[in-house]
Amino acid sequence: MGNRTDDDTSAAAGRLGALLTHLRQRPVTGPAGHSYIPSGPHTHPVHSPALVDLGVVDHVNASVAELVDYAHDVAPDGEPLSEGAQNVYRWVVDRTSDAPAEVRQRRDTIIYRQSLEHAIAAGDVKVVRPHRCPACRTLGLFWRAEFGKAVCTNGRCLTKDGLSHKWSLARLAYEHIAEQYEKAVRDCAT
Repeated sequence: MGNRTDDDTSAAAGRLGALLTHLRQRPVTGPAGHSYIPSGPHTHPVHSPALVDLGVVDHVNASVAELVDYAHDVAPDGEPLSEGAQNVYRWVVDRTSDAPAEVRQRRDTIIYRQSLEHAIAAGDVKVVRPHRCPACRTLGLFWRAEFGKAVCTNGRCLTKDGLSHKWSLARLAYEHIAEQYEKAVRDCAT
């Protein structure tokens, strides 16, 4: 693919790195996820509390495992992942670089979706705003944590039931990457 895919891959790696840095720099120091000293009586735990946000650890592990599994499925004879989590993106791109276009497009969609997930996990919900609504093609998506989806704010872009359209990060990633691949095909044709 072109330079844009490299930018998306770098963004995903950077966002994963930011999550890992956040995890190391802000350890959980109390049951509520922050330091505190309770004022009332308390019992001593029978086990030590986790010193890291286990949700972030699970997110990072699931992201790496998804890419490793995908790479093994499409290129079973490639080199194994031998470096840290941040390098999984470059590794999967290298391992699948000779794959057919539809395999590379699926790979790039996974990477882009994960990049959006990493940003949202780090609190950056504005990453959905530059995307167009897949239904009406207008800008105006906002992240709604209670739905776990981006919601279109165009008052005329409604479902059959009269509700605002809601889009998963997977759908936004698919639309974004499909547009890039279509543009690359058009550019090659001219």
